[in-house]
Amino acid sequence: MDLARRGILIILSSPSGAGKSTLSKRVLEDDDQVVFSVSATTRSPRPGEENGREYFFKSREEFEDLVNSGGMLEHAEVFGNFYGTPLAPVEDAIASGQDVLFDVDWQGGQQIRNSPLSEAVVSVFVLPPSIAELEARLQKRGQDSAEVVAGRMAQSSNEISHWAEYDYVLVNDDVDRAEEDLRAIVQAERLKRARVTGLTGFVSGLKAEYEAMQ
Repeated sequence: MDLARRGILIILSSPSGAGKSTLSKRVLEDDDQVVFSVSATTRSPRPGEENGREYFFKSREEFEDLVNSGGMLEHAEVFGNFYGTPLAPVEDAIASGQDVLFDVDWQGGQQIRNSPLSEAVVSVFVLPPSIAELEARLQKRGQDSAEVVAGRMAQSSNEISHWAEYDYVLVNDDVDRAEEDLRAIVQAERLKRARVTGLTGFVSGLKAEYEAMQ
């Protein structure tokens, strides 16, 4: 039986190359209860990216206006560009029982956990099996220059140091197993009593059945 519930905010964080984007895509493809939180960013689109799908691409001035007006759930500057999450769509989604997936760094995750929506947060940090494998993945995907890869590797140590701030930690040595573990986490969090708003009415119905039997 499916009872009404509040949505959850699923935060996935990791150093670049650890696999959070792959895990995000798999969950979104197979679970229609989860929607992706489309972030705003000031970086330029990569080949194949579309405005409003991967990101809302904004000028620096447009982004700062959103921050100053209180319209961002979280925001951070990463590698010289701003990234952030518009607040209103997230509030609407969780109120309707929709789960929202965030692919954010530790700074974004920290801001969301400290926001007014903190009770809806389920945070997961994804670790690589080794630092050598992390570097190999960054080089293999071929999206960034050698200088950018070096910068991401230099930053990865600081990013990994925040693993203990998260509710769950996955070591992505096998993406299929990591995906299975992530799905188990999401399902368990959906079933928490405090999030199932339909329970009160359901239990009242059970009591009414008892009374009718007297």
